[in-house]
Amino acid sequence: SEFNLYNIDLELTPLNTRKCEIIPVLADVTNPIVVNSIIKKHQINTIYHAAAYKHVPMVEKNVVEGAFNNVIGTFNVAMSAKDNEVKNMVLISTDKAVRPTNIMGASKRLSELVLQALDSQKTKTCFSMVRFGNVLDSAGSVVPLFRKQIKQGGPVTVTHPKITRYFMS
Repeated sequence: SEFNLYNIDLELTPLNTRKCEIIPVLADVTNPIVVNSIIKKHQINTIYHAAAYKHVPMVEKNVVEGAFNNVIGTFNVAMSAKDNEVKNMVLISTDKAVRPTNIMGASKRLSELVLQALDSQKTKTCFSMVRFGNVLDSAGSVVPLFRKQIKQGGPVTVTHPKITRYFMS
């Protein structure tokens, strides 16, 4: 997301009191040559991989592209991490990967399995993952939709009447 990368760069630059080098790179995780060259060029030692399609309705309407981006993108980053002996790779996954009921959750679960398979091999990279769900004001948050629905007088759409939503900040 070029726009989000732009915003992150704007946000980090004034906070950079230690004068760490900030290098915003616009790239596609489904392109293994580009991913590998970035990791190699910058001698990355920790990767937090959150590059995934997160909006369930959009992935449901674009199944092939959603699954390709989420699974193949994760595979490319993980393989490059392994090949370049990156010390740590952390996959930022989703609570929807637990017993997935949609393509987005299933693709993220498959991404987790990719990391588990690589972690079972003898590599110099420590592969790990964490699951988050409904992070307030994140790129994948449902909160902006709920705010809009409330402002318009409702109703607030929830997937199922018996569902309980938890939010994190």
